Amino acid sequence: MNIDELKNTWNEDDSFEETPEISIEQKNKINLPLEKMRKNMRMEFLSTIGIFIFGFMVVWIPVPEAPFKFKFYLTILLVSMALVTFFFFSKFFRLYKEMGSPMLKTYDSLQDLLHQLNLNKQYYVSFYLSFVPFLVCELIIVIECIPHPHPLSDMQIATTLIGSVSVGLFLLYLVGNWWFKYFYGKHIAKIENLLKELKQ
Repeated sequence: MNIDELKNTWNEDDSFEETPEISIEQKNKINLPLEKMRKNMRMEFLSTIGIFIFGFMVVWIPVPEAPFKFKFYLTILLVSMALVTFFFFSKFFRLYKEMGSPMLKTYDSLQDLLHQLNLNKQYYVSFYLSFVPFLVCELIIVIECIPHPHPLSDMQIATTLIGSVSVGLFLLYLVGNWWFKYFYGKHIAKIENLLKELKQ
């Protein structure tokens, strides 16, 4: 095989691997679900900040019955939760920026975005499950710092902790999945349908 034949074969392979361009009409179809997802992400971010501000205010409202140790432990817990939340939101923010990128022009770029969206579903579930240790710590703080009329036995403490963690883990998993499907799943399905159209 001579050099000219090699060049021709190379050019044929390049033309075969070209990915279909996204038309203006298809771009408009994809922009609507992407903008709705970005709007949901903004709302989620702002509401999370509001929840943390409210949490810190509630902990430090001057209540004479609440000992300083109880408030201090809860503050440390809230700060730790804020750090974990910041880590996950930094991942979500990267996706937020990518969804606003004007570079979504080909099938491959759209497929890559869909991969990022599905990857973020795992982040969402992990985000909710990461609050299980905080639930355990909160229960321990309440059991140790709040005075009870009758002291709790070791069995009662163990049953309360194990039962709460089991129920909490199950509920957090369900809430994480439901939240993602409700706010993002239906929009991702539209993008998947567009990808199928482009593939045909």
